[in-house]
Amino acid sequence: MKWILWMVIPSKESISSNNPSLNNIKGCFMSNKRTEIQSLGEFGLINHLTKNNPTYNASTLKSIGDDAAVIDNQGFKTVISTDLLVEGIHFDLMYAPLKHVGYKAVTVNLSDIYAMNAIPKQITVSIAISNRFSVEALEELYAGIYAACRAYKVDLIGGDTTSSPKGLVISVTAIGQGEAKKLTYRNGAKKGDLICITGDLGAAYLGLQLLEREKQIYLQHPTLQPQLDNQSYLVGRQLKPEARRDIIEAFDKNGLIPTAMMDISDGLASELHHICRQSGVGAFIEESGVPIHPDAQMQAIQFKLDPITCALSGGEDYELLFTIDPKDIDRIKYLPDIYIAGEIVDAKDAIKLHTKGGNVHPIKAQGWQHF
Repeated sequence: MKWILWMVIPSKESISSNNPSLNNIKGCFMSNKRTEIQSLGEFGLINHLTKNNPTYNASTLKSIGDDAAVIDNQGFKTVISTDLLVEGIHFDLMYAPLKHVGYKAVTVNLSDIYAMNAIPKQITVSIAISNRFSVEALEELYAGIYAACRAYKVDLIGGDTTSSPKGLVISVTAIGQGEAKKLTYRNGAKKGDLICITGDLGAAYLGLQLLEREKQIYLQHPTLQPQLDNQSYLVGRQLKPEARRDIIEAFDKNGLIPTAMMDISDGLASELHHICRQSGVGAFIEESGVPIHPDAQMQAIQFKLDPITCALSGGEDYELLFTIDPKDIDRIKYLPDIYIAGEIVDAKDAIKLHTKGGNVHPIKAQGWQHF
């Protein structure tokens, strides 16, 4: 029995570049070739998946192959983050290719390191797999993992494998380096700071809605192919998100250290609440300052959704939300893909949205709920 019914297939270029667009979308079935994992065993599987594992960073002294990896952080502070992705909760293999799952598992962790104004250097990857998965399937997963490692110049230095009674579980730990004076936390925002957002918001959520719609159509009509040819941007934002390394590099080049920062994984509203709660402040957001891609605008309207609601609560955009001292405005004024969306205010003024129609509403945290 085939364990994957249909999936979105990227072109060769789309997985190897930082362009999130998916250029070739079609239905497919898995290859007939299947090597049982039991034929390799645990250590044979690890050796098979990591036999061509490159090293990009001088700080990686010992990678895979011993009881533990060895890292020389060369005077930098160590920054560590871990994320767990569970099949059926965080991804659906009906429409998420394993290569993209592997890529995304890495980039969402790297995003957390960049959100600390640090640079990721190493990752570990642990997986739990059921007997539905073959060696060839795991090769696809690791092809995505290695594509992310190449794109962001991080080293895969270890992990673990075990069996799962059902489905696929992926745990990635990212390890980064940061200068003590440049590390940025959530608790540094102060009254008068400007609120900034990178990229655009809401597209990943709408891409997920498109994929879920096509999944339901397919389940009812298995002979139909997905109708996603004109939705490459939205689908790409969901299946292959990118971490904003470019923004952190621009900060360093321009001598900017944000006062507070975090990545937008659970939705702008939720992340804004985190920063305000930990900093003891409030926030005022202008609706016109929240960046939304034209494709997301149009798709939200077609789904009869409010675009600003999708941007505030959609999640999985992996853009950066950060605050800066007003005196630093000249340091970001000419940087691309950064938008000033509002201002930090006194805590008693709460967290509010100023709409394009001139109304003021409280912003509620309605993003992704883990439990």
